[in-house]
Amino acid sequence: MNHQRRFENIALTCITLVAGIIWIFPLYWAFVTSIRSEDRVVSEAAGLLPDEFNISSYVDAMFNTSLIDWYINSIGTSLIITLVVLVTGMMCAYALSQMQFPGRRLLYGIVLASFMVPAQALVVPQFVLMNDLGLINKWGGIILPQLVVPVVIIVYKQFFDAVPKEMKEAVVLDGGGDYTLLFRVYLPLNWGITTALGIITFIMSWNAFLWPFLVITTEEMMTIPVGITQVNDAFGVAYARIMSVALLAAAPVVIAYLIFQKKVTEAVMISSGVKG
Repeated sequence: MNHQRRFENIALTCITLVAGIIWIFPLYWAFVTSIRSEDRVVSEAAGLLPDEFNISSYVDAMFNTSLIDWYINSIGTSLIITLVVLVTGMMCAYALSQMQFPGRRLLYGIVLASFMVPAQALVVPQFVLMNDLGLINKWGGIILPQLVVPVVIIVYKQFFDAVPKEMKEAVVLDGGGDYTLLFRVYLPLNWGITTALGIITFIMSWNAFLWPFLVITTEEMMTIPVGITQVNDAFGVAYARIMSVALLAAAPVVIAYLIFQKKVTEAVMISSGVKG
């Protein structure tokens, strides 16, 4: 029995290592490509191991592209989306959970049903609406369609439903209203959930590609994922520069994930409906 269990552990470890190598190889190859010259990248002599350390592609990406503008656009839009989504989602969830008004169940049913609507199905009407509002090639055009995140409302509502009623009654007896309950009582109780949802919302908005790609046509207004598509050369594809820009674009998200790894994992579990 012990030998069989040891063999199973060794087999699972080997499978995990192989899967890890397969997963990380594209990142490794992107890094190796980014530190080579363009001539070396397309050379037949280029192997799997790094054979030179050339940062000219990174210098070129930083100073000869609109990378700084793309960073500013991505950071600005992602922060605004995250803040607005959390505040509006929290307020909507509080109303659905703690307030009584006609159509409350119907409204919550609509929020749940919104999961069944593919985002791609809304692209055309959203684009027409943004065009009518004059928000093409503006931050508003990027931000507005990404402000509806049903999972944030649902997670907050589940938390508010679980708060003991005695706590609410005590605050009401002391003269506190809905504002006091939400921002002075409920919010301090769920800082962990708020942080987790904020991190995953920021990452999702940072990585968004389809909608910003459609609504932005000028290079200086592009976000990082869209801007990568503009990094090319007049005589062909500049592989080293593309890889360097891609790695620089992913760096903030990777750093944020490494710092808040526990919160990101918690957010994924929450959004998947798994309760700890």
